[in-house]
Amino acid sequence: MIPIKPVGQKQGPAPAASSPAEAAGAFLRPGALQLAALPPLSLYVHFPWCVQKCPYCDFNSHEVRGSFPEEEYLAALRSDLESALPLIWGRKIYTIFIGGGTPSLMSAGGLDRLMSDIRSLLPLDGVAEVTMEANPGTFEADKFRSYRASGINRLSIGIQSFNARHLQALGRIHDDGEARKAVEIAHANFDNFNLDLMYALPSQTLEEARRDVATAIGFAPPHLSLYHLTLEPNTFFAKHPPAVPDDDASAEMQDMIAGLTTDAGYEHYEVSAYARPGRQARHNLNYWQFGDYLGIGAGAHSKISFPHRIVRQMRYKQPKAYLENIRAGRPIQEEFELGRDDLGFEFMLNALRLNSGFEVNLFGERTGLTINAIDKALNAAEAKGLLYRDHQVIRPTELGRRFLNDLQQMFLD
Repeated sequence: MIPIKPVGQKQGPAPAASSPAEAAGAFLRPGALQLAALPPLSLYVHFPWCVQKCPYCDFNSHEVRGSFPEEEYLAALRSDLESALPLIWGRKIYTIFIGGGTPSLMSAGGLDRLMSDIRSLLPLDGVAEVTMEANPGTFEADKFRSYRASGINRLSIGIQSFNARHLQALGRIHDDGEARKAVEIAHANFDNFNLDLMYALPSQTLEEARRDVATAIGFAPPHLSLYHLTLEPNTFFAKHPPAVPDDDASAEMQDMIAGLTTDAGYEHYEVSAYARPGRQARHNLNYWQFGDYLGIGAGAHSKISFPHRIVRQMRYKQPKAYLENIRAGRPIQEEFELGRDDLGFEFMLNALRLNSGFEVNLFGERTGLTINAIDKALNAAEAKGLLYRDHQVIRPTELGRRFLNDLQQMFLD
């Protein structure tokens, strides 16, 4: 999963510096915040190419036209990571996520090179979760055995549906047979993997959605991600909207999903995430708990905390521009410091996605603010029945989860 993009207002550009080391020094100067400790740090690696752009996809992905420059891109990723080291010096990496695009287009040797570069440059936690996104149309048993040997210990497989008609409508390059075969290969090589599915698909019935979810559960995956299809701006579906189930039909599908997953022993711990006990996605949990992440690769986003400030960065988005700017020694397209007025909203935008909410002390630990900074919005949300809180925990109510966008918006003001 790509890190969430910043939504709050910018507090001007970060301090200009002629080198990464000078930038790190500038970020360590006194500032508006006082963080008692830095949060856990994750690494996100973006691979921007895919075989075919799906009509619903608004991620930074680009169709492969003949081939892609694997060797050049891997060299650029190493340079990108080397340039970022002064910003995270001495900090351990707890999770890695290789997303895209379709990272499983990488050769086995290419993935091994990437993981070797990461291990040589960064201190990894001894039980680091290392996830790679993969699409069924790219599954080869030998290649995935090599991925596992290179250090990938978790797969996230973009199934989307087990129905051939719906896969065709979604523009997927695999069919239903390849979807099932991909899960079998994952089972044989990984003890930890996630299946991505979507519902409320064009012309999908409740029974068809039920069969998709039941089929996925039948494979006993440790983790499920079940996403409602949304017609995102700047996609083919936004320009040419398909006929999708209405709100009532979508709500029935959500109720069906809740019943099937609960009966099968999955915990619904985040808006779209369901896990067996102890199998929550640690990388994504770090996002939702307002942890830090360094993003490298075309269009990758970073959130990096320092004792007195929190900084966001974005790499150049287009692969060609990214490679050109890496060669010029300037991978960062945009960089800014989060203002105090934005931190409450940014924290709540993430933390309210968790059904269990968060411990009150976490707000201060991750933002450097007291909980009183968002007291007005907390009181208003509680009065509307959207939020529960006591002296230990704050979490969305069932009503708050149903109207999560409205609840999150209350903290923007």
